[in-house]
Amino acid sequence: MTPEPENAVHGYELAYRLAAEQLSGVKDLELLCRNSGARPETTGDRLFIVLEYLGKTYRIKHPEVEIFPVEGSTPVPLRDKLLMLHYLNRANGTPLSGRLITYQELPEGIAYAGNFKKRAIKPLLEAFGSRMELMLQAGERLFGAARSDAGDVSVVINAFPRLPVTLVLWQGDEELAADGNILFDSSIPGYLSPEDITVLCETITRALSHFTKD
Repeated sequence: MTPEPENAVHGYELAYRLAAEQLSGVKDLELLCRNSGARPETTGDRLFIVLEYLGKTYRIKHPEVEIFPVEGSTPVPLRDKLLMLHYLNRANGTPLSGRLITYQELPEGIAYAGNFKKRAIKPLLEAFGSRMELMLQAGERLFGAARSDAGDVSVVINAFPRLPVTLVLWQGDEELAADGNILFDSSIPGYLSPEDITVLCETITRALSHFTKD
């Protein structure tokens, strides 16, 4: 995986501290868990938020805000920890609508659509444009994803309990190159900001692309 630029790491560190402070101040964990699809857990005198993220389960200690994978001991990358905290802090319980939208349809999405395409959609096409079925294999292996009926080949990844992400590819022909997009349930603004959505989708496509190199 490509290392993060130093300035990006510093930005993540600051954002993480702010997000951790916000989560630490939450008094009603049951409400937070209802809104996010997480669950509260008590072990002795310790409180945890148990959260599913990209096919894995994590415990978030509260109010200290320390994040651990339930299985294994591999350190959690900073950008993943930040996404988890932002999801928990922002989640407002909006139910899934079943209506898919593009990034451009998000509030302020048009302004950042070019950056989103560069960081998330372009790498997806580079990795799977000529071998689309491999995206299905990678998604299932890495994230427990399910096949969708959108496009020519598509897969749904449950990034968070209430945040499905649909990766869609269309076959090319002699005149047109293969194309792709990433779609979201219209409820997604209640769970992540446009910038966090970009980071999430970049994280997904990086992982999927890395699968093809194993």
